Amino acid sequence: MNYINVLTIAGSDSGGGAGIQADLKTFSALGCFGTSVITAVTAQNTMGVRSVHGIPAEIIKDQLQAVLEDILPVAIKIGMINQPEVVQVIEKELKSYNLHIPVILDPVMVATSGHRLIEPDTINQLIEKLFPMVTLVTPNIDEAIILSGQEIHNLEDMIAAGKKIIKKGAKAVLVKGGHLSGPIIYDVLISGNAAPVILKSAFIDSKNLHGTGCTLSSAIAAEMAKGNDLPIAIKNAKKYISKALQSGSKVKTGNGNGPLNHFFNPLKLIIQ
Repeated sequence: MNYINVLTIAGSDSGGGAGIQADLKTFSALGCFGTSVITAVTAQNTMGVRSVHGIPAEIIKDQLQAVLEDILPVAIKIGMINQPEVVQVIEKELKSYNLHIPVILDPVMVATSGHRLIEPDTINQLIEKLFPMVTLVTPNIDEAIILSGQEIHNLEDMIAAGKKIIKKGAKAVLVKGGHLSGPIIYDVLISGNAAPVILKSAFIDSKNLHGTGCTLSSAIAAEMAKGNDLPIAIKNAKKYISKALQSGSKVKTGNGNGPLNHFFNPLKLIIQ
């Protein structure tokens, strides 16, 4: 018998709403066992990011090897990477273990507060080394603008930006439209040469949005780990996000942008 092991490679959020903390909460809520490799330590709370300290690449390598040699994941989520040498370590280690499993890349670049979380050189490394390896890239509007090099004001712009990111080597891209205003939120899934898939969800009036992107990418990884294909995993993850947002919308945590309610209806840890 085994748990469904899912690995997150991401930064730590001392406020507990995003990053590694959100990833592990999401894995647990969806019935999976989470392991982690911490790439950076941030000093932040609901009001914003105070500082970021990147973990040395050698320590990240040791963390990766320790997990992969003993608790093999069936899916991986990659989040914040703020140093180019860390991208190289992740690429090398994942290739060396010859893993044929879903890998979801959330290219964390800008915090909700507007704080830049990534070094410019790292963006090129992400595109060159990780885009061809991963199953899905999940940029929000701000990140899609950086990756595509074009402005995004509407659904058509989201589709165009997603296609440009595909041309840079990504197998599939989910452009998240939560930063665009309107009663309906649109996300766009673009896979290779297939027609874009438009995913709609109702706007939820809440200031507790911190960690939404981290949680969505982690939920997709968990759903794929449970055996769902990519479109179904995305739909299930979006349903989870909507309920987590709704159930946490009236809760006050800190004085700024609070977290989602990850445990509105947690599953028991699945044993296979």
